[in-house]
Amino acid sequence: MEKVLSVIVQLKSDRSQWTFDDLAAEMEELVSACHGVVVDKLTCRLDQISPGLYLGEGKVKEITELVKAKQIDTVIINSDLKGNQQRNLEEAIGCKVIDRTQLILDIFARRAKSLEGKMQVELAQLEYLLPRLVGHGVEMSRLGGGIGTMGPGETKLEVDRRRIREKVDRLRRELKDVTLDRSLRRKKRQDDGIPLVSLVGYTNAGKSTILNTLTQAGQVTHDGLFTTLDSLSRQLILPNHQKIVLSDTVGFLHDLPHHLIESFKATLEETATADLLIHVVDVSHPKFRNLYDSVMQVLKELDAHEKPMITVLNKIDRLESKSILRELKLTFNNCVAVSALSGENIPGLLDEISSQLSSLLETIEVVLPLDRMDLVNLAHKEGHVHTINYDPDAVRLSASLPKKIAGLLQKFSIKTM
Repeated sequence: MEKVLSVIVQLKSDRSQWTFDDLAAEMEELVSACHGVVVDKLTCRLDQISPGLYLGEGKVKEITELVKAKQIDTVIINSDLKGNQQRNLEEAIGCKVIDRTQLILDIFARRAKSLEGKMQVELAQLEYLLPRLVGHGVEMSRLGGGIGTMGPGETKLEVDRRRIREKVDRLRRELKDVTLDRSLRRKKRQDDGIPLVSLVGYTNAGKSTILNTLTQAGQVTHDGLFTTLDSLSRQLILPNHQKIVLSDTVGFLHDLPHHLIESFKATLEETATADLLIHVVDVSHPKFRNLYDSVMQVLKELDAHEKPMITVLNKIDRLESKSILRELKLTFNNCVAVSALSGENIPGLLDEISSQLSSLLETIEVVLPLDRMDLVNLAHKEGHVHTINYDPDAVRLSASLPKKIAGLLQKFSIKTM
């Protein structure tokens, strides 16, 4: 197991509500997700960033001594490093140095299972690496091509850069095809009047457990960061018989690197195009309000922060006292408190989803000819039939249906009731 020294840096100008302890605890979880162990940590508050080393020389010396004393394998700094800063630190300290983004990318690479997920991770990794190819020829033969492919006069570094750019372009084209395929499926779903409900939330808030509880999806879950990286959608029929598609996707993180959001747009657009968002909050987390704010910030970047939303306070089974829930239900709009693991108040969540999406249904009363039983069957399949009566020459039907289906039945109605 890799031994890690965690270095938590904050600028004095930073007005974040995240304390050193908060950042250190999250770093430890991220390291654990990569099967490493944090054997020690250092904190550092900087007036300004050093262009060459990021940190001050005194702090670098302190880190070097700790690395030798505790036989540290890797030093991880919770801020983004430039390529020259990373190289200078490695030379000064004498061991591998990575930043928080590189750590997150490593987790993503371990978690991605689908072809789409792997492509998105690879694109993010290459875009992270490209600006860091400065001043030394990193070996990139594993990315494709090989010796003998370089043109006359090209240096190794130029070949590496060209190879990466070509692969980035190819991945973007392939992901564009994925986006197009999603768009076609989304249009068909919209044409059929089926709403998309997207689960969003901080990583490890319990989104996948909620998906499993509501749809028996069988999504892999465990108590850890970024368990779910690949998006998964399942159909669900609500208590009012309305059919919806429920989608789960990658969890959010505070200060999620912008190029990660760009690389995962093909997946995250499920959130941007959803009819309703279910924001899952781990209410047992001591900093759950900060986590909530971090998710809202990412949603703002996706231009999805003003969409209709249900706030689900999850993991209430872990609370010592539930008295706080009464206050929180007044703080958050359309709030439901549940335990996805035990199933507590899941019916309440389903009722709230039904209430939020009820405006997409239309209640109609029609009289259909007897030879259009296909429309009667369609009403049973796509909505909720309240009453049905068979006359000698017609079928009298009252139902709540998606508006497109309702319009179709009204078109064939032979008279009004």
